[in-house]
Amino acid sequence: MTMTLPVTSTRLSTRRRTRPVVPALWRQVVRGGAREEEHAVQPEPDRSAYTQLEIYDAVLAAFDRRDEVLDVIAAAPDRHTAVRRVRALLAVSQGQATAVVDLPLHRFTTGTRDRMRLRANELRKALAR
Repeated sequence: MTMTLPVTSTRLSTRRRTRPVVPALWRQVVRGGAREEEHAVQPEPDRSAYTQLEIYDAVLAAFDRRDEVLDVIAAAPDRHTAVRRVRALLAVSQGQATAVVDLPLHRFTTGTRDRMRLRANELRKALAR
């Protein structure tokens, strides 16, 4: 009598696909909020939505001046200097400049720009409610 053991995979996936975490209040803002009969006061949107919009605005500004931005980043001796120079060039905050510097080059495509512009407009509409 022979016994067969189940074959287990020893290969573990090192790459996980994770979805971005969306706060519950932000989901309410995107979906149009709760019904008015549920509560009379609309909840204030999560502050991360405003932060997202600020970053999209900075990245879209970088798209409009991408040649200058890439020249500034390429000429900088280190990351800190690149962030400081991008901040001065685009007149943005430290966090916005960091997001621009950290953006991979393959994200500087027109398709990505169009998606970011669409997402920024959706955020503006949701926050205006």
